Amino acid sequence: MNESAAVRWRRDIHRHPEVGFTEFRTASRIAGALTDLGWQVRTGADAISSADRLGVPSDVDLDAAYARAADSGADVRFLPVTKGGHTAVVATLRTGRDGPAVGLRTDIDALPITESAADAHLPVQQGFRSVHDGVMHACGHDGHIGIAMELADRLTAEPPASGSVTIFFQPAEEGGRGARAMVPTGLADHIDLLLAPHLGLALPTGTVVSSMDGLLANSKLRATFHGVAAHASIAPHQGRNALLGAASATLAIHGLPRIPGHETRVGVGRISGGTSSNIVPDTAEMLLETRADEGAVNEQLEARVRQILQGAAEMHDLTVDIDLIGAVTTARADRSAVAAVESAAADLGLTLTDHAAESGLGSDDATAFMRRAQAGGGAATYLGIGADLGGPHHTPGFDFDERALAIGVDLLERVIRTAAAGPPAAHARSR
Repeated sequence: MNESAAVRWRRDIHRHPEVGFTEFRTASRIAGALTDLGWQVRTGADAISSADRLGVPSDVDLDAAYARAADSGADVRFLPVTKGGHTAVVATLRTGRDGPAVGLRTDIDALPITESAADAHLPVQQGFRSVHDGVMHACGHDGHIGIAMELADRLTAEPPASGSVTIFFQPAEEGGRGARAMVPTGLADHIDLLLAPHLGLALPTGTVVSSMDGLLANSKLRATFHGVAAHASIAPHQGRNALLGAASATLAIHGLPRIPGHETRVGVGRISGGTSSNIVPDTAEMLLETRADEGAVNEQLEARVRQILQGAAEMHDLTVDIDLIGAVTTARADRSAVAAVESAAADLGLTLTDHAAESGLGSDDATAFMRRAQAGGGAATYLGIGADLGGPHHTPGFDFDERALAIGVDLLERVIRTAAAGPPAAHARSR
């Protein structure tokens, strides 16, 4: 089989998935390949603000993931600077001629999901199923990397007529943690056109959504309840059941009423606690989230959830620590950015879909990049690139039609070259 660069990259990254802030192999290989192509590459603390990261894994988990990356093909030239979870890469190609600065946000992290081993699953058939139990690319980020890397190849061979192209390879999109830590570096401050593409989203191969403005604001919380251990039979009255507090909070959170006039979501994704059936559990941990169609509404929803957590703790004579481990804002696309995508899609004969209603309402911290570019006078859009799915997003059987990779490369290249070739007015930072 004659695989394209996009497919080769996608399959290599898919086989070696890494969750947020542990993308050591992924980031080092990207940085090495783009350096070899002649791009200006920033990594480590130059590409991400350490202090602005949320939900960074423990030192034990970081060290284990780093060692695994070192043993599985990481680029040794760049691996050391990623240590400690500094896994962002920012690569820039400059033409040396005045023109627009185009930015591309590419997310690179995987999810804590065990991949399907079914014979019908393409990664099983083709031998690129995840080699790491409990971790897989189940959202298409491996495909985003493939698209970005083949696009970089093409732009290196034939640079745009003017301006520059910067690719932001962002860690920890899942959970809304990576973008908020990259934008403080200022590397997205002078972007004229910011593109944030996503594959799949229930859109068929060959279709494009030029703007997905329905992305929700999101808050990720970790609540840790603290109680008192006791013998569950001899002295249960001496205990304070932390797991019971977490369970009570879960039921109350899922019973919250919707906020009228807004799209809102709440969800508890994990509860863990206790050690044995005959011991009153003294600790319990919850991972939960809130989502809303406006930042202020999400703040209101998060405040309600925090009240419930505190109330459940008091009801069961516990204490609770509540930590914000991820946060995503909303953003809306600019007309000029949408028009650029639609024009390129039309030139390529792709089918434009007015609205991705069938894709549902999700969240993506690309909105942080969008807002940063817009604050500096640039334009931005979050676009959907259709890809038939072998299984839904965030599930063990997720996979996508790899024909969409070539479509994504062609579309983004067309947008970039059209922007670079446009009249001077097209390069102005106005919306």
